[in-house]
Amino acid sequence: MSLFDSSDKYGLVSRALHWLMALGFVWMFFTAALHYFADETPITDALWPTHPVMGFTVFCLAILRVVWAVVNMSRRPPSLSLLSGLGHSVLYALMLVIPALALLRNYGADRPFSYLGISLMAPTGQKTQWMIDLAGLLHGELGWTMLALVLGHIGMVVVHKKSSSTTDVLPRML
Repeated sequence: MSLFDSSDKYGLVSRALHWLMALGFVWMFFTAALHYFADETPITDALWPTHPVMGFTVFCLAILRVVWAVVNMSRRPPSLSLLSGLGHSVLYALMLVIPALALLRNYGADRPFSYLGISLMAPTGQKTQWMIDLAGLLHGELGWTMLALVLGHIGMVVVHKKSSSTTDVLPRML
């Protein structure tokens, strides 16, 4: 089993990053749905604080994934179509932009941010309203957009799996 990608299959590192992020996104979408549909309930109060921690984890994994994709650019399985390549590019962009917006909102609101006990952002003593407004406007909306794209991504994997006239792409990522 190769660490690096090949023209017919993603390598161990790409697959590990993909599936770890998939688990992270399941948790992110679950906690976001709780926050949206069942705010101020005991379960949301208990689980919502994990949303920023998991979000930052997924952000770090996304950065690693982009770097790894660039390293493997010439070896990766080719996109099946222009639309497929575009869809993956949009997913990668959202994986980076959505958590960056959350960090921007946090910074603008002058809130501290720590990750696993490590302080990454200290209060400055000054709020920056445009940061709060911009990130507040886009973070959640882009998150729901990403959920729709992820469901479309999964749907297309199923279509490719079931159709005899297209390439089964699932084995590339297993």
